[in-house]
Amino acid sequence: MRPQVVAHRGASFENPEHTLGAYLEAMREGAEAFECDVRLTADGHLVCVHDRDLRRTASTRGLVSTMELADLDQLEFASWKNPWAAFDDEAPDRDPDLDKVLTLRRLMETVAEAERPIELAIETKHPTRYGGLVERRLVELLAEFGWSGESSPVRVMSFSYVALQRMQRLAPDLRLVMLIEKARHWTMLKQVLEDGWILGPGIDELIKHPKFAGRLGDSGRELHVWTVNTEAELELCRSIGVRAVITDRPRAVLDWLEAVPTT
Repeated sequence: MRPQVVAHRGASFENPEHTLGAYLEAMREGAEAFECDVRLTADGHLVCVHDRDLRRTASTRGLVSTMELADLDQLEFASWKNPWAAFDDEAPDRDPDLDKVLTLRRLMETVAEAERPIELAIETKHPTRYGGLVERRLVELLAEFGWSGESSPVRVMSFSYVALQRMQRLAPDLRLVMLIEKARHWTMLKQVLEDGWILGPGIDELIKHPKFAGRLGDSGRELHVWTVNTEAELELCRSIGVRAVITDRPRAVLDWLEAVPTT
């Protein structure tokens, strides 16, 4: 079985991450799932933003957790990706609505309205001043869409073991992914992981530590790997039976998979 192709923050290799434009492009490219990071605003909205502050993607020192959605909505989240675009007279005009802050609700609506099934891998970011409120708000939103049961297209990921435990209590039927930042963490994690939890290692750690990659492949658990952007990285994932690859380049990964001879 070939791995599912998951668009990392949208088709973010050439498009500004976590913008609606990046996800619509990922949909056009054929991505089978979307990955996003979520943070909570000061007025309780879940937004798709990776960093705790906005210096990298919106050129402001503001913290997501201290700003209300209306304030975030005044910012522009795209020009950092290509700061020279304003000087390109031949570049097509951009739709400003595609470059604004993206709420998780809007992304979920996009998935719900898609003409084909698309799954959603949602990472809750920690630590945060709001602690468990992030997961509670997420479960409330999923329930609105009817996406908190076994048939949900959503899986929830985190580097925080406590956050995943919280999600399991709040929505026991959801699929959960324990993200693994360092190979050395595996010795401890394997002793405490709940049955059925998916493992989410980074591709760099799998490359640096082949024995670690082998142990995960032999663990009997489903593997979802981030962030897979080259054909060699994809081949490593396939060699250990990875079930989902999270990539900035969904079209390229799909092309590589399609080129693999079938037997």
